Amino acid sequence: MPSDAKILVVDDHEDTLYALENALAPLGRDIVRATNGDDALKQVLRGGVGLLLLDVRMPGTGGLDVVRYLGRLEQTRHIPVVLLTGFGADQELTAAAYDLGVADLLLKPVEPWALRTKVRHLFDIHQRCLAAEREVRELRALLAAGTPPPPGEPPGPHRPDARVPPQRDPQRDPARDPRHDTARPPRPERTQRTHDTGQRTQDTKQP
Repeated sequence: MPSDAKILVVDDHEDTLYALENALAPLGRDIVRATNGDDALKQVLRGGVGLLLLDVRMPGTGGLDVVRYLGRLEQTRHIPVVLLTGFGADQELTAAAYDLGVADLLLKPVEPWALRTKVRHLFDIHQRCLAAEREVRELRALLAAGTPPPPGEPPGPHRPDARVPPQRDPQRDPARDPRHDTARPPRPERTQRTHDTGQRTQDTKQP
C-alpha cells in the first residue's frame, strides 16, 4: 500500500465522524470523510484510499451497497472495509457482511485503542499483499520477455528455464570408467629394507 494511502470514514452523523477521526489521528494517516454512500464511492474511485470505515445504515446508498459495488471492480475489490453499526449485529447482517468480504464488523461506539490496533493491522496485511502481487507481476513480465536471471543468481530448479545437464553412464562411457583411466601414475617399484644393516636391496626377480 502506498505510504500516502488515506483512511476514508463514512457516516451520516457528524459526531460519529469526529469521534472516528480523533481515534485514528495517532496513526499519522490522512483521514478523509464522507456522509453518504454515493460520496464514499466517488472518493474511492478517485484513488488513494487504503481502508474504509463504513456505517451500515445511511440514507440512500447504505454500507452493504457500497461494499457490493466495490467488489465488482478489480481496482477496489481488495480494499479493506470495516463496517460499523449502532443497531446491533444480528445474524443476518453478520452473514451478509462477511459474505461480501468485509474485513470486520464492529459495534458503535468503538474503543479508540481497539480501532487503531485493528486499522493498523489491516493496513500492514494489505501492504504485504500488494507488494507480493507487484513482485509476481514483475516476475511474469521477466519470464514473458525471456530476460535472464539477475547477476549472481544462477538458474536453479525453482526457475522454469532451469535445465538439468544429462548424466553419463560410466558403463557406456569409457572416459568415465576407472578401468580406462590412463592418467594414474605408475606404482613405485617395491623395495626390501634390511633392518639389521640398514642397507636397501632390490627385490629378486623370480624366474
